[in-house]
Amino acid sequence: MRALNPVPGRAYTGAMETASVLAVCRVHQLLEDPGSVGVTAIDKRPVDGPVRVHKLGLRGDVQASRMDHGGEDQALYAYSQDDADYWAGELGREMPPGIFGENLRISGLSASNAVIGERWKIGLDVEVEVTSPRVPCATFQRRMGEPHWVKRFTEAGKVGTYLRVVRTGSIEAGDHIHRIFVPVHGVTVAKWFTDPTLEDMEALRDADADGEIRLQPEYHERFERLQRQLGV
Repeated sequence: MRALNPVPGRAYTGAMETASVLAVCRVHQLLEDPGSVGVTAIDKRPVDGPVRVHKLGLRGDVQASRMDHGGEDQALYAYSQDDADYWAGELGREMPPGIFGENLRISGLSASNAVIGERWKIGLDVEVEVTSPRVPCATFQRRMGEPHWVKRFTEAGKVGTYLRVVRTGSIEAGDHIHRIFVPVHGVTVAKWFTDPTLEDMEALRDADADGEIRLQPEYHERFERLQRQLGV
């Protein structure tokens, strides 16, 4: 495997690493679900061979609830093998690719600790941008069959990340992941999800205003809620 190859002159300052896609997962079948939609597309499973990636995600993949999932800012969901291994130990069972509803199971790179707005090149031509943490829901808890799963998943902070597709193409298991840009604000997906501060908010707001990153509208709503909570 080749080392990660940051773009010269940009904000990446970390050590050289190696990372790859372990599995590419898309919906296997829609399952009945007692939620408001009546079905869920959380049953993602690995597929063989290359899969086309467009602005709304993997070809052949769907989201049952478009109000809460999908769209360009949540085109793909990535989850790291290290986090899956943690849950395998906690729950005493295997955590195969797709069990978290993820599209990409990755190795050698932490999706949860990715900096908001950082970019990865996957394979020969796909480029993606880290956008936001995955917020666990009741459907996810039913999928996992674990009591208090939403609370446990939230408290652990091993949430993975949604990705925006910057450049389309094809990806498959075994593709290398190159971390090509990391914003200097330093706020990670997990940090913003588990312990957001006013300093984090200001750093993200400034990076967005400066054009270093492009925050989705939900961030600005969260900024307002955070300020109200802290009495600012």
